[in-house]
Amino acid sequence: MQRSIIVVIAAAFLVCASAALGMAASQEAGTPLELAVVKPIQHCTDLSALDLESIGGKGSSVTGASETTSGGIAVCSVTAHLAPAINLQVLLPLATWQQRYLQVGCGGLCGNITLQSGASEGCHVLAGGGFVMAATDMGHDARDGNWGLDEQKRIDFAYRAQHVTAQAAKAMIQAFYGQPQKFAYFNGCSDGGREALMEAQRYPDDFDGVIAGAPAMLFQAQNTLYHGWQAVSNTATDGSVILTSDRLPLLHSAAIDACDARDGVKDGLIAQPAGCTVDLTAITCKPGASGFSDCLTPAEAEVARRFYDGPRDSATGLPLTAGQPLPGSELNWQGVYVADDHQGRFMSPMAALPVLRTLAFPEPRMGFTLHDLRFDIATLDALRIRHPLYDATDPNLDAFAKSGRKLILWHGLADPHIAPANTLAYHKALISHMGGQAVENFERLYLLPGVSHCGGGLALSHFDLLTPMMAWVERGVAPDGIATRSTGERNNFGQPDFRPDGGRMRNGPPAMKPLVMPPLAPMNRPVFPYPHVATYSGHGDVGEADNWIKGPAEEIVALRLWPGQNLFAPYKGSER
Repeated sequence: MQRSIIVVIAAAFLVCASAALGMAASQEAGTPLELAVVKPIQHCTDLSALDLESIGGKGSSVTGASETTSGGIAVCSVTAHLAPAINLQVLLPLATWQQRYLQVGCGGLCGNITLQSGASEGCHVLAGGGFVMAATDMGHDARDGNWGLDEQKRIDFAYRAQHVTAQAAKAMIQAFYGQPQKFAYFNGCSDGGREALMEAQRYPDDFDGVIAGAPAMLFQAQNTLYHGWQAVSNTATDGSVILTSDRLPLLHSAAIDACDARDGVKDGLIAQPAGCTVDLTAITCKPGASGFSDCLTPAEAEVARRFYDGPRDSATGLPLTAGQPLPGSELNWQGVYVADDHQGRFMSPMAALPVLRTLAFPEPRMGFTLHDLRFDIATLDALRIRHPLYDATDPNLDAFAKSGRKLILWHGLADPHIAPANTLAYHKALISHMGGQAVENFERLYLLPGVSHCGGGLALSHFDLLTPMMAWVERGVAPDGIATRSTGERNNFGQPDFRPDGGRMRNGPPAMKPLVMPPLAPMNRPVFPYPHVATYSGHGDVGEADNWIKGPAEEIVALRLWPGQNLFAPYKGSER
């Protein structure tokens, strides 16, 4: 039965770039080729007869094709079903197609279709309807809590759905316009970032350029040990929440006091969190304190310490995650692993439990609770069994790189959901496996100060990576500084949302109380590829991009030794 498809196109990501984004960085990013507009050679409804069984197998078909508008652009909207349960939607412009294809990933555990391109604010080609766009639900319905018990649905979610969606969309392009696309791009964040890397690793010929934001590439450990630990750390024995969101401004202020000036400017942003520690002792209430408005109780301080440090194996003391949330991310903990009140709910249990029960282990654990989760090396080793299926940490991108394709990784330094250390670890694994010069030829990593999960956060969350990616692929102009800006508003794009009736997670602003913080002044600033940080020139307004230059290589995020480091090794043939 055809399901209704949810299509969300964020207008904020389709607007034209402002001069305030910083002309110096914008010019460095380059511009894509000017490609001619190609018109359709058949009617939209003719696509209903397109044969998809050679791609998806018996029972695959187009389920609908009709003309409509999307973001003000006239398009042919096509829905399709690929056996056994993959649904997809493709938007083919009627009068504006510029011979490019853009496939977008989805977050969480997916289960619905979201046609939304992040990290592309100011992309003129996108705003003008120059792309055919497509997205998939990854082969299951988010309302089905037991889909992880089905082997084929696990495979489709792990990697197959995005690949066959690309094949089907390209077949539609050929049929509708009478020619293939000249360039194909993938853009995803969170699990969409994992999907992006899975495409580059498993199907290197699918896309010319891949943008992977905050990738959930360590799917197994991320959704179990990381979020499981954050959840139990903030839950008292009676089930109540210990650290509540009204305490987060105090924590964040302590982090800013400790770490803000490390980049040479006190501006409310932490650009170099490596080596910086929040002094929790200084903000912990002294014994006999009569009030707690300006200090944390010892129990609250202990929760924060556990958040920063993460789970450790009791026998060896070794950490069980690649990294934890960084100083500067505290305000973004709200709704993720901190609730608004002591009886409130937050997201981490809802991220961990479905994976622990039906996806992470070979045998189902339907009655599993977080009380059953053991934080030790034995659990990490048990998660290795399905590591080759779900994780996208293989640094062997030789086939992808040799064919001239390009990869941009990015991560917000204030991300509470996925530690930026994960993405940096993958970047360094690429260099270790392929060599520094080879990686320099096809990959860039951007670590963005103040940015939360897939956008949002305090600052610098408005930026465009799609345009520099096109310039790199199409004209060979490698990106350097990218323009970012803040508006002074708390942009919540990409923050978690959940529904208490079943705990379904969606992208969107959480229904949480606003936190009271001093206003952050609007600013424009370039962000340079790792390991370089933007450095204030010493002259002019620190809020203007022209007054910042490319600084020396710096340690931005500290990596640590942990027993899962070899998860970033090349996969063996038998594992695939």
